[in-house]
Amino acid sequence: MPFLNYHHLRYFWATVKEGGVTRASRKLNVTQPTVSSQIRELEQTLDQPLLDRHSQKIVLTEAGQVCYRYAEKIFELGRELVDELEGHPSGKPFTLAVGLANSVPKLLAHRLLQPALGRPDFGRVTCTEDRLEALVEELVSHHLDLVIADTPQPPTRSRKVYNHLLGESTVLLFATERLSSVYRRGFPGSLHGAPMLVPTQNTSLRRSLDAWCHDRGIVPAIVGEFEDPALMKVFGEAGSGIFPALAAVEADVRRMCDVRVLGAMDGVVERFYAISPERRVRHPGVAAIAEGARYRLLS
Repeated sequence: MPFLNYHHLRYFWATVKEGGVTRASRKLNVTQPTVSSQIRELEQTLDQPLLDRHSQKIVLTEAGQVCYRYAEKIFELGRELVDELEGHPSGKPFTLAVGLANSVPKLLAHRLLQPALGRPDFGRVTCTEDRLEALVEELVSHHLDLVIADTPQPPTRSRKVYNHLLGESTVLLFATERLSSVYRRGFPGSLHGAPMLVPTQNTSLRRSLDAWCHDRGIVPAIVGEFEDPALMKVFGEAGSGIFPALAAVEADVRRMCDVRVLGAMDGVVERFYAISPERRVRHPGVAAIAEGARYRLLS
């Protein structure tokens, strides 16, 4: 059984990944002849041609395609090993860079982050709020450790990300005492023509709200659309209209805003996800968030 030299395999893998011997030699900081000779030695070991020598571009033979797929897995495991060890430094405080999609309520975000912030090895957290697409780009560029969003992000060939369900919550409608007294009777039919504050149309909650109203023949009077859920609550506390919020943060909403629960949006459930660049979470802060979410979100 021939011994597989992983240095040879790495030179082959880098050549395919970089799209040529020249680029691979620059990446590996060696000469082009060195790269070529290492690939030839790998082919001799495997007794198979891996590259089509008649093509000016990098074209893999059938054996080369198989070899590259295995090389991808082998070096991904190597990266995971390094990440695993770096993610558990002895006694060293960790930092956590979190991206929050605009549609994620701040009260919920704080609750979800608490398990990480409460660890004895916690050092510092940095929170960035933006559109989900922009945050995912930062995630795959390794500028963020995770992204919290209300919708999963499908992986692509250029963006390998993984969605971890943190939990779910039902949705309530809140209003001031004055508005509650007017619209509580006959709820939810009473909402037809009622002043409503809603999230923007690019959010999961807005789509759920629209579908819920449509199914019941309700056409509210939308008086405000908000990208920021916190700003929507400010308008709601001022009496501008009825607004939705998660049942998971009901106590926080009622404590911070002088509002009442008007009623529940039965059948509507909002789910929240931690999006990470790895299938198996290793960062201690991200792992703490994922493990504690089902208790924090549903309590």
